[in-house]
Amino acid sequence: MGTVTAIKEYVEQRNAGYYVQGTRVSLDSVVYAFLRGESADGIVESFPALSLEQVYGALAFYLAHRESIDGYLQGGKAEFARLRDEARRKHSQLYAKLDAAREPPPTRS
Repeated sequence: MGTVTAIKEYVEQRNAGYYVQGTRVSLDSVVYAFLRGESADGIVESFPALSLEQVYGALAFYLAHRESIDGYLQGGKAEFARLRDEARRKHSQLYAKLDAAREPPPTRS
């Protein structure tokens, strides 16, 4: 039996984020699908750019680095909330119109 010497990398870090190696699919997307209970096959269906091997590799990376990746994901959520709040402050009239449009129309008696 031969010896396996190369270890394949499935996740790369670029632009301050994590991505499945050689794709534009973020590790975040794969991890959130996994945490929602999607199977590896289901994740491949959702992200046709990924192979089943890449999904399992990305999930193995996540599980091996769970604490640091969970911290990274929490930081992303906090940044999203900060940007959302900033946008609401800068464009308050637009958001007021959007909020009003979401309200159900008054019922007639």
